[in-house]
Amino acid sequence: MEWLKAAKVFESVVHSGSLSAAARKRGLSPASVSRHINDLETELGVRLLNRTSRRLSLTEAGRIYFDKVEAIILQIADAENAVQQLTAVPQGVLRVHSRMLVGEQYIVPALKRFTAQHPDIRFDLQMSNFPVDIVSQGIDIDIRIGKLADSSLVARKLATSRRLLVATPGYLAGMPPIQRPRDLMNHSCLSYRLNLGGSIWRFRKDGYDAEEVQVKGFLQSDNGRAILTACEGGLGIAMMNDWSVKDQLANGSLHMILADYDISFTDFESGIYAVFQKSTHLPLKTRAFVDFLGKEFRARLGH
Repeated sequence: MEWLKAAKVFESVVHSGSLSAAARKRGLSPASVSRHINDLETELGVRLLNRTSRRLSLTEAGRIYFDKVEAIILQIADAENAVQQLTAVPQGVLRVHSRMLVGEQYIVPALKRFTAQHPDIRFDLQMSNFPVDIVSQGIDIDIRIGKLADSSLVARKLATSRRLLVATPGYLAGMPPIQRPRDLMNHSCLSYRLNLGGSIWRFRKDGYDAEEVQVKGFLQSDNGRAILTACEGGLGIAMMNDWSVKDQLANGSLHMILADYDISFTDFESGIYAVFQKSTHLPLKTRAFVDFLGKEFRARLGH
């Protein structure tokens, strides 16, 4: 381990640019740092650093040695972290952002079960239907619907999902039949729109885009709960994720329309994802909650 200690001191000297700065970082005296470097050079039989009164620079041998030893030190740190995590306890504040409807229906009800398993974790939960910058806002996990656009982040799929058209039996009974997408033009379509602009619903059958329909209706909203409540009140047809109307379809209070089509207002990918920053050492609290959510969604949705 003496070699490893000396190698870490050498790495600190290179990164810090001076013996005194490396000494402060390592909690050593400058003389001790100099001794470690001298011992390393003696053992290797080469000079690693060019030292003057004003600056340090790597020799050719020093550059080669630094490139190799830095990779080894990182691998050792990874190994130590992996072993330590076997006995470590997830703890601290977990900052989570979620889309509103999935947060209300699935995330919040699951918190009691999670905290029973991990009592040392506390939550700062934010919910909105607008994208958040998880890096600048310090969010640990963002629960999103659909594809990840930012490749600098990691997305773990928690559940598959598809969008459905649904309405109450009472609404459908008093309106013209719907046999193809263009028939929706004669109906009240309750539109989810973040920018509250015109609503176009896209339809795909057997993997091919079939058509786009400009819909209109009683209500546009940027709130999924408002759309669902209006639909349940018989005010029109809503496009909802299957997980959000699972119970209503099962008890017959809502019926599915055009079930043989894939339906969307944006991209056809509408799975539920946990998004977080790339990290060599993913915090235990983050890993624990993402793993828990994966099991939770599989148990509740069956996929």
